Amino acid sequence: MSEQQTTIDTSRWPSVNQLTNPLVQYLVDNADTLRLGVEKLDNGCTIIDAGIRHHGGLEAGRLIAEICMGGLGHISLQTSQTFPHWPWMLSVHSSNPVLSCLGSQYAGWSLAHEKFFSLGSGPGRALAGREELYKELGYQDKAEKACLVLESDKAPPAEVIEKVSRDTGVKPENLTFILTPTRSLAGTVQIVARVLEVAMHKIHTLHFPLEHVVDGMASAPLPPPAPDFLIGMGRTNDAILFGGHAHLFVKGSDEAAAKLAQELPSSASRDYGRPFAEVFKAVNMDFYKIDPMLFSPAAVTVTALESGKSFTGGKLDAALLDQSFGFNA
Repeated sequence: MSEQQTTIDTSRWPSVNQLTNPLVQYLVDNADTLRLGVEKLDNGCTIIDAGIRHHGGLEAGRLIAEICMGGLGHISLQTSQTFPHWPWMLSVHSSNPVLSCLGSQYAGWSLAHEKFFSLGSGPGRALAGREELYKELGYQDKAEKACLVLESDKAPPAEVIEKVSRDTGVKPENLTFILTPTRSLAGTVQIVARVLEVAMHKIHTLHFPLEHVVDGMASAPLPPPAPDFLIGMGRTNDAILFGGHAHLFVKGSDEAAAKLAQELPSSASRDYGRPFAEVFKAVNMDFYKIDPMLFSPAAVTVTALESGKSFTGGKLDAALLDQSFGFNA
């Protein structure tokens, strides 16, 4: 993320870790119902398996996505007529999208040791504050328990757990890692539930003032899980790139709102137009060679609160969704 100053008043921002503690405990208490595995490691850390050796499911993914959002987001599964072949949509809303999406949900903490690598998302990031973003936001959480969500098919090694404990100041016995492999049902839901977060991240990349974003909601179709990692990653990204629709409510001028609506959609990127798996393969699976402007919802509505006018940009693309999701007519 590029460095920029914000003038957000964070003095009344809640603790995202304290807000999510009851949600994490709910997963543990209802593990059997949700088809989750719960394991205590020798160091006391809790591992929740949502799709490796335990099946998990859509409801587990929905709850995990709300944990990712720091307890400040609401996610529902509902039907929609937007895409004839894919009638189920994820609907996401947060009344504090800056803290919920950027301060918690964004997968921004790189965790690696030997052959293990994963990007940590969720409220634990805000305790560590290892990313430049937290300096911009002027926010650092304080809590005795922490949770991180990893899009991973293996548990983090002891060295990674020790690093997280050290950086967050939380004892290992008070740490929880939730594992959601890309190919799993829970993983599919929690990735697509990032449709609003992806919009917020693009807003930040475009240098639109974060303090002007007052509220936000978004939706995206739920894709079928895939037989392998690459297709699974492609489908979950394409759900947002071709099927995501974000609606942001912003302060400021009509001109700024209209400009944001034009620049925000995925179609503004030079890499738009092919299923994500194809784009990814074409750059030898190097994320950093993909145009960062691609990662955003397909369609955007921006409402300027002072004037009440709304501006739109981008478009939904059912044909590209069908191609990505493996629909055979």
